[in-house]
Amino acid sequence: MRAALNLGRRGQGNTGPNPAVGCVIVNAGRIVGRGWTQPGGRPHAEPVALQQAGPLAQGATAYVTLEPCAHHGQTPPCADALIAAGIARVVIAVQDRDPRVDGAGIERLKAAGISVTTGVCEDAARADLEGFLLRVDLGRPLVTLKLASSFDGRIATGTGESQWITGPAARRAVHAMRARHDAVMVGGGTARHDDPSLTVRGLGIKHQPARIVVSRR
Repeated sequence: MRAALNLGRRGQGNTGPNPAVGCVIVNAGRIVGRGWTQPGGRPHAEPVALQQAGPLAQGATAYVTLEPCAHHGQTPPCADALIAAGIARVVIAVQDRDPRVDGAGIERLKAAGISVTTGVCEDAARADLEGFLLRVDLGRPLVTLKLASSFDGRIATGTGESQWITGPAARRAVHAMRARHDAVMVGGGTARHDDPSLTVRGLGIKHQPARIVVSRR
C-alpha cells in the first residue's frame, strides 16, 4: 500500500476534479502492474495498472488508495474492471465517501467473490486525499497557507517592501507545495506590488496550478 500511496502522489495537483489515486497489482509476491490517476482525472489508477498487468492480473491482489468507483461517469466503474480482470483480492486504504460510491464499490467486489480488506495505511491515505475528502464531506476546498516571516514576525518592511527571507531549500519546498495543489491564490495588493508568476519552477514539472487573485476590483 505504501507503494500505491507513492504512485498516487505523482498525480497530486494534476487530476482535478478527481482524486489522485494509486494502484499496485501483485501476483505471487511480484508487482505486475502500477498505475495512478492520469492528468485531468482519467483514466483512473486501476485500469492503468490492469493494462500493465495484462493476464497476470488473474488471481492477483490489487492495492488501491481509495475505494474503486462503482458508477458510470466519463469512464466505466473501476470495480467492474477489477472483476473482469479476475482480481482475487482488493486491499483499500480509504472508503470513498462520494455518495455515488460510498461502499458500493466494496459491495460490488464482494458480490463477485473478491476478498476485500480496508483501512490499510488509512491515515497516510487520508492525508494525501485530504482535499478530495474535504470537498466530499464538507463541501469546501483544502487551503494551505504559505507564509514566511522574520524573527520579529514581519513579512515586509514598514513601507511595504519585501525581499526573500528564506533560502533555496525553503523556496524549492514551496514550489513542491504548489505542484501538489490545484491553484495558487494571492491578494490583489500582492499581485499589483510584486507581480508574482505564481508558477511551479525548478522541478521539471509541466502542469501549472490555476492562478487566483482576490481583489475588490
